[in-house]
Amino acid sequence: MMEFLATLPPWQIGLLIFGIRIIDVSLGTLRTIFVVQGRLAISVVLGFFEVLVWIVALSQVIIGVSDSPLLVLAYAGGFAAGNAAGIGMERLLALGFVVVRIISEKAGPEIAETLRRSGFRATMVEGHDRVGPVMLIYSTCQRRRLSKLLAIVDQVEPNVFFSVEPVHQHNEPLTQTLPYPTGWAALFKKK
Repeated sequence: MMEFLATLPPWQIGLLIFGIRIIDVSLGTLRTIFVVQGRLAISVVLGFFEVLVWIVALSQVIIGVSDSPLLVLAYAGGFAAGNAAGIGMERLLALGFVVVRIISEKAGPEIAETLRRSGFRATMVEGHDRVGPVMLIYSTCQRRRLSKLLAIVDQVEPNVFFSVEPVHQHNEPLTQTLPYPTGWAALFKKK
């Protein structure tokens, strides 16, 4: 392989290093996120491949830096682009669960019931803020379903206050089906 790389012009080696760094840093970004989420097995596998790819990229920079300083720029550029790519990939995967806290001044019970009919869990608690009584609705969902949950809330009460936090540990299945039909199945069961 080294002989093949020696025949390439410096700009092609630079592109190769840039691409390898994107892969290596993307793996590192995902690995770090999985470590934070407590996903040990996948973190170990990603760490192995991250270092393997990194060594290949670094060795090419060290070998060719005296011939072309462009390789150092390709290495650094690949690092920057790899961070963005890794974060983008993690957002696409949207792994894990979140807790959504909703504070409603007007339609708390309606929000909770609409969420339940849509297959989400919803727990309500009465509260008071400086303007008066409010309802706090707590819901959990998979991260990939968060936008759907928030769209449902927005349909019932636009501009409601909400906050979202990741769930790091839980003691029961958060995706357990509700005891009554939801979605399309609910249309057919209401007869």
